[in-house]
Amino acid sequence: MRDPYRVLGVRRDAEQEEIKAAWRTLAKAVHPDQNQDDPFANIRFTEAGRAYELLRDPDKRSKYDRAHRDAEVRREMELRRMEQMRRQQSARKTQPDPAPNASETAEDMVSRIFGVDARQQSPASGAAAAPGTTAQPSAGTGAVTGAGTAERSASPKAQPATSADETPYAPAPARRTIVAADIISGLMRRIRGTRPAVEKAPDLACDLTVSVTDLVKQAKMTLEVEGESLKVPLTAGTTEGTVIRLRDQGHRINDLKRGDAVVTIRVAPGAFRVDGFDLRTPLPVTIEDAVLGCETTVMGPADEPLPVTVPAWSSSDHIIRIEGQGLVDAQGKRGDLLVEVRLLLWERPDDKMIDLMRSLREGLYL
Repeated sequence: MRDPYRVLGVRRDAEQEEIKAAWRTLAKAVHPDQNQDDPFANIRFTEAGRAYELLRDPDKRSKYDRAHRDAEVRREMELRRMEQMRRQQSARKTQPDPAPNASETAEDMVSRIFGVDARQQSPASGAAAAPGTTAQPSAGTGAVTGAGTAERSASPKAQPATSADETPYAPAPARRTIVAADIISGLMRRIRGTRPAVEKAPDLACDLTVSVTDLVKQAKMTLEVEGESLKVPLTAGTTEGTVIRLRDQGHRINDLKRGDAVVTIRVAPGAFRVDGFDLRTPLPVTIEDAVLGCETTVMGPADEPLPVTVPAWSSSDHIIRIEGQGLVDAQGKRGDLLVEVRLLLWERPDDKMIDLMRSLREGLYL
C-alpha cells in the first residue's frame, strides 16, 4: 500500500475534518461510475478507501506514523553508516604504506611463528654484511686502517672497532603493541582453521509491489535496483509485509564483503485486500437481496467464479467465509476468502422504495 497521506493528498499533521474532506473529493473524482472508461478506476477507488480507513482510526494512524518514523530513522542510519565506511576506505587508500613489520597484527605474528609469513627473512640474510660496507677487524688484531682508526688505537680510551656483526643500522620503527587476547584469538583461529570475519557493507533495503495473483501463483519476480536485476521468489508463506533477504546482493564497497538485499513485500490495491493469509473482497447486494437473501457468485483469486449464499437479513458488516481460497502459509495450508456484504442502491431512485422507507421512518403503514 502506498503512503495514505500521499494517496489523499494531505499533510501528515492534517486534522480529521481535512482528511475526511480530501477523501470525499477524491472518492467522487475516481468513483468507477464516473470513470467507466478507465479500467483502473476501481483500483484507485479502493486505494482511496483503504487510505481513509487507516487515517480515520486514531490507533491505526498512530501505529502507521510510528512505523513510518522508525523506517525513516533506520534508512538514515544506514546511509550515514555507508557514507562513513566510504570515507574510511578513501582515507585508507590515501595513507602511505607502513614500514615493514611496523604494524604487525596478531594474525601476522601467529603466521610468522608458524613459519608461513612471506615477509620473513632467510637465516643467511642476517649474517651477510650490508652492501657497500667494508668489514673492520676487531681491536684484538691490532690492524688498523685510515686516520680515524689510528686515533682510536693511540688514545687510552679508544674503543674497539666495529665488527661486521655490529654494523650500525637506522633504528627500526616501533612495533605497535599487540594485546595478548589478540594473540590467543589468532592461535585459536589457526587451530580451528577459521579466519577473522570480514567487515560487511550495509544491506540494501527496498520494497517490491506484487499482486494477489502473483502471491497465489508463487511467481518469481524481478526487481530493478541500482542498475541490477534481483530475482525475488514468492514462496509459500509470503504475504503483505514479508521480508525476504537475498544474500550478497546488496551494496558494493571496495575491500568489504557485499551486503544483502532486504526486500519487503507490498501488495498492490485491487479487488482483494490481504489480511494475514486471508483475502477480503466486497460483494455489492441490493436491499431486497440483503433482506430476503440470495444465491450469487464472486470472483476468486484465481479468476474463477465461486458460489456464495447471502443469508436473509444481511447487513453491511456481515462476512461470508469461503474456506481454502486464501494465500498459502509456510506450512502449506491455505487461508480463507472473506466476502464482505455491501448494500448497493439502484442507479435511479425508486418511488415505491422511497415511499416504503418513508413510511417505516415516520411510522405510517400502507
